[in-house]
Amino acid sequence: MTPDAIPAAAAQSFSARLWASTEHVYEAILRHPFLTGLTDGSLPRAAFGHFVVQDAHYLRDYARALAVCAAKAPTEDDVRALASDAADAVAAEQAMHADLLDALGGPTPTGPTPTGGVAAGGVATVAPTTRAYTSYLLATVYGGSFLEGLAAVLPCYWIYARVGAWLLADSSPDPVYARWIAAYGDPAFQAVADRVVALTDRVGADASAPELSRAAEHFAVTARYEWMFWDAAWRRETWPI
Repeated sequence: MTPDAIPAAAAQSFSARLWASTEHVYEAILRHPFLTGLTDGSLPRAAFGHFVVQDAHYLRDYARALAVCAAKAPTEDDVRALASDAADAVAAEQAMHADLLDALGGPTPTGPTPTGGVAAGGVATVAPTTRAYTSYLLATVYGGSFLEGLAAVLPCYWIYARVGAWLLADSSPDPVYARWIAAYGDPAFQAVADRVVALTDRVGADASAPELSRAAEHFAVTARYEWMFWDAAWRRETWPI
């Protein structure tokens, strides 16, 4: 087969195919009222507070997922990079989220949520979408190959980096929202996301077709969970019973 006869999909990088398959999800995220409310300042503070509390819960398990990925990583450099990302996720949960909630004058993840959902012992309830998303992530990184786990954690890096850059263009008239936007729109965060995308391509280049298919499915599922996470915050989701 001549190069000209290679199918277009085969000529694309694995990450390019992943993004193309879920670009509609990213576009839906940008249109979501939670995101548009951030940029024009109309987002209810209670919705943002709910998001920050749930994101703190999410990042704790995301850090665990990254640590498992690090343990399976193919090179020492990859181990160090992913382990560092796991540590950074914990640091973000402890620092930025506490700072934002303090600015909001709201509760922390160890107290009542903005919607009043409190579990036994006074700990803020992990909302259904948060629980489902993190459970899927952890099951995938523990049970799948390194590439499958990497594909599952990738949307959180990549979509947040793209959303952050998109939001940063307009920022927000609300100083609290502007602070959050600045953190995820920071070029340093973009560079981290680019590194993980490049790692996905490097590992994907040697993967079998069945493994690539499984990894693509995990990427698609967690990309949808990213939209669902924003939507759950917008609705201030709680357990129905």
